[in-house]
Formats: sequence, structure tokens, C-alpha cells
Amino acid sequence: MIVKPKPTAAELEILQVLWSEGPSTVRQVHDRIESKNGSGYTTTLKLMQIMAEKGLVLRDETERAHIYRPATKEQETKGRLAGDLMDRVFGGSAAALVMGALSAKPASKDEIEAIRRMLKEYERDRR
Repeated sequence: MIVKPKPTAAELEILQVLWSEGPSTVRQVHDRIESKNGSGYTTTLKLMQIMAEKGLVLRDETERAHIYRPATKEQETKGRLAGDLMDRVFGGSAAALVMGALSAKPASKDEIEAIRRMLKEYERDRR
């Protein structure tokens, strides 16, 4: 079984840009994140090169400006991270994970309703 690496916080920030914007150059990613973290272009470049080596992103080198895209879908990565957190912090309990999340940052009425809909859909799909 191949264990996929978990992205760091900085790598996750880059992945968020790639998931929302689609395949992008380093410049495009850097322009989106520099106002948040204040890092330089070369830092973004180096991070994305490391991410390619780790298999977190795929790099198309056919053009002068390399194009990067995520190696996995957003939901797959987030699911792996949530599963890891659930195992490490909440003893493998999905209920404890959800309650921990809700106690850390209360959900709005709309979010609670969305959670209810997701649970109903989840139960229906498991039948």
C-alpha cells in the first residue's frame, strides 16, 4: 500500500489555490497567496518543487512556465486528513471528531441544516 504524504499547512494553502483555480503557474499561485502569508516568489517556487517531489502536485514541463495541478482530488486529501485527525486525536470516533469541531467553532443554523442533510444522504447511501 502506498502511503500518500500529508501536506503541511503551507502546502495545503497552495493546494487550496490549485483546487479552486485549476492548473496554474507558480506566479499565479504566488499572486493568490502572497497577500496572506507575505512570502516571496522563490519560497512559493521551492515549496511547489518540493510538493512535486513528494507527489502532492503534478508538473507539466512542456511549456516554459511550468503548470502545476493537484495530484489528488480535494475531497480525497481532506478525507485522508480528517481520518488521520480522527484516529490520532479522537480515538477513531467520528462522533467525537464532529463534536470537537462543533465545540471549537460553533456552526451556524445553515451549517447545522447542511450537516443534517449530509447525514441523511450518508445513511441512505449506506443501505
